[in-house]
Amino acid sequence: MFTAVPASTCSTQVSQAGLCGSTNGTSVTVTGTQPAAQSPGSPSSSGSPSSSGTPGTSGAPVDTGPSELERCRADAGRARVCLEPRRRTEPAAPAPASAPAAPTISITDLVTLTPATATPTADPSNVGIAGLPTNFVTTASVHTRTGTLFGAPLTARFTPVGYDFAYGDGTTARTTTPGATWDTLGQPQFTPTATSHTYTDRGTYDTTVTIHYTAEIDLGTGWIPLTGTLTIPGPTQQIRIYEAHTALVAHTCTEHPTAPGC
Repeated sequence: MFTAVPASTCSTQVSQAGLCGSTNGTSVTVTGTQPAAQSPGSPSSSGSPSSSGTPGTSGAPVDTGPSELERCRADAGRARVCLEPRRRTEPAAPAPASAPAAPTISITDLVTLTPATATPTADPSNVGIAGLPTNFVTTASVHTRTGTLFGAPLTARFTPVGYDFAYGDGTTARTTTPGATWDTLGQPQFTPTATSHTYTDRGTYDTTVTIHYTAEIDLGTGWIPLTGTLTIPGPTQQIRIYEAHTALVAHTCTEHPTAPGC
């Protein structure tokens, strides 16, 4: 390709390439071919040797004046055009494939780590009396699970924050406590508690408790809390509810063991 360069640069390259050029402001003309070197005394290519100095005759060498190349070099007031080797254009390297985005772990993904379930029990011995409060208790605590999600090992920590008791007669209650026995609470039996329920009819009832957990994960750099809660239902527990009848007597059962109600 042709590139316009300063005259000082062109003059060197012209001597090598044998080309030079000039411009009149609207076009560029490339002229000149460096003549082949001739040894002294060799015959002229334009005719026979001449001794009289006349072209075509033998004698002294003929002076033909400055060559086109010399005239081009002398034209220092105009731009030079030099021939440069064509540069090879390398194809652009393909952009590296972007790495896949790291997966986002949500709290629902932790279901695969099987957080602990809970079973309700009635205090005492899974029995109750119709018309009186039946106290329910469950067991849930902070615990951890270790596993792999999306190919990455992690540890999850589950913290119970809510309990949904389903009493089996269509009644439910949500509490923030798993409940405690009457003895632990220091209360008399058949008194109301935060988790108690009163059945109106005797029978056998299928009860359940669902735990609501918050969760944190550790990928090896510390605990990271996740948004939301995880709901984990528990297995069924049967509760038997009885009817109780009382009778007024004049004496205690110790005094009259065979009295009604003794």
